[in-house]
Amino acid sequence: MFYELAAPTWGPEEAAAAKGVIESGLYTMGAHVKAFEGEFAAYHGAKHGIMVNSGSSANLIAVAAMAYKADRPLSRGDEVIVPAISWATTYHPLQQYGLKLRFVDVELETLNLDPSLLEKALTPRTRAIVAVSILGNPAALDTIRAFADAHGLYLLEDNCESMDAELGGRKCGTFGHLNTFSFFFSHHISTMEGGMILTDDTELAHLCRSLRAHGWTRDLPEDSPVFQRKGNDFYEAYRFILPGYNVRPLEIEAAIGREQLKKLPGFTAQRRKNLALFQSLFGDDDRFIIQRENGRSSAFSFTLILNPARRIDRIRAFEALKAADIGYRIITGGNFLRHDVIRHYDYEVVSGAVPNADTAHDHGFFVGNHPFDLSPQITCLRDVLDKACR
Repeated sequence: MFYELAAPTWGPEEAAAAKGVIESGLYTMGAHVKAFEGEFAAYHGAKHGIMVNSGSSANLIAVAAMAYKADRPLSRGDEVIVPAISWATTYHPLQQYGLKLRFVDVELETLNLDPSLLEKALTPRTRAIVAVSILGNPAALDTIRAFADAHGLYLLEDNCESMDAELGGRKCGTFGHLNTFSFFFSHHISTMEGGMILTDDTELAHLCRSLRAHGWTRDLPEDSPVFQRKGNDFYEAYRFILPGYNVRPLEIEAAIGREQLKKLPGFTAQRRKNLALFQSLFGDDDRFIIQRENGRSSAFSFTLILNPARRIDRIRAFEALKAADIGYRIITGGNFLRHDVIRHYDYEVVSGAVPNADTAHDHGFFVGNHPFDLSPQITCLRDVLDKACR
């Protein structure tokens, strides 16, 4: 395809790392996972990193950890404020732990949760907020964290789409009590499958480590705040303290991740160069609503909303993109309230409607961005849409 939605980012370094693990004969979670956790946490200035097998699992384990805190755990029936646009597994763990979701509309220009609606979303049952930075563009994380702190709420930052983005000189994925990342094929760095949780809270980190691997104590130090050793090493090696999962990563994924992390600054720099070209070509054309950059985007992709006021035919635009061999898709998961699965949720829509999320769902789409020069592709995209949207 001339302009792909996703592209590989591996080189000989990743192949050599994978081969080294295969030749070692040690495939399950081990030394490479531990090293990658430390390196990834250090890159973000965080105390603890816990690697798992996907970003979706990272969200699941993060929610579970908050449900097993010793003090003020999340409980069934508690409410969580969430944005109307995100990927499905931002929401599913909340539903699976019996939480009620309060959906808040997004800002049309940023596609992130509208912080001006937080006060209206708050009730006596509210216990947490999930902040999502959509497709590389930082949400109002500083404002959201300040609101959470002022009201005694937990903040889960789902940063699966926005690795290496920055707000106020601070990396996204560090504003929450728990912060999640994805290493899926199409994301900023890829380990095939894989994810990470970052936190500065030792109790939450140890809960995540236990929940990641069957709910046992094997991966926890003797002075862990989440259990007390009983002194019998034969028993302690297989002692279960939580109803956990098996979402452990593989050594091969972590070995590849260590090589990808070295390349991340260069990847992001090129993504931002591509973003600058995209912004210069589309930013002043009122037919198209593109993301207003908040902080420094890491430019996962390029979103376009066809301005409803201009009555542009999206189907015609899609046909033109397809003819030009340009890939496109829905913005993240679109308005989650529009999916069939919502019938299984306990939820409420703040203000009764999410018109901006609906506009993005009905008139928007995104095209890919990659860590190499896309000048020919982005220029072609501009020409194709200019003709199709007249």
